Amino acid sequence: MNLAALKPIETAIELLEEVNNQTILHTSAKHLKTVVRYLKLNQKLKYEQLMDITAVDYPSSEKRFVVVYQLLSLSTNKRIRLKVATSALDPLPTITDVYSTAGWFEREVWDMFGVFFLNNPDLRRILTDYGFQGHPGRKDFPVTGYYQVRYDDEVKRVVTEPVELAQQIRTFEYIGPWVQEN
Repeated sequence: MNLAALKPIETAIELLEEVNNQTILHTSAKHLKTVVRYLKLNQKLKYEQLMDITAVDYPSSEKRFVVVYQLLSLSTNKRIRLKVATSALDPLPTITDVYSTAGWFEREVWDMFGVFFLNNPDLRRILTDYGFQGHPGRKDFPVTGYYQVRYDDEVKRVVTEPVELAQQIRTFEYIGPWVQEN
């Protein structure tokens, strides 16, 4: 990574790390658009393409969601990951004016995690039904969902009814199932 190229935005970068030969920048919602615009327009960096936007849910954290932006420089054949932490109530600014493809990715993150993107021109459900309740990407989303569909022999038709299963509060351990504790 060309660290000298990041000098003009160093105050907007909270953390810069290299993991598995990939650069990861951490920034705040306040500086998101500035950093994204700079990464795209800087002549030494040229991250022309937005590859993906996704999120990670950490329910016990104050800023519950980490929204992850994957950028690609076709000119230099380099990738960079940009991370922004936010809570369920704090919106992130849209970056559709920098990358037009961001609209679809932001809709997916909104639909799955409930992260709101301020000034997105078309923020509506894209992966779930319009009447769907909740956000299935969240770790506290009920595994069984809110409604069940079944065939009722008495009325001779398919009925939709609320699920009435008590769900215990789950605790999350952030280690993989393949890691054995000693």
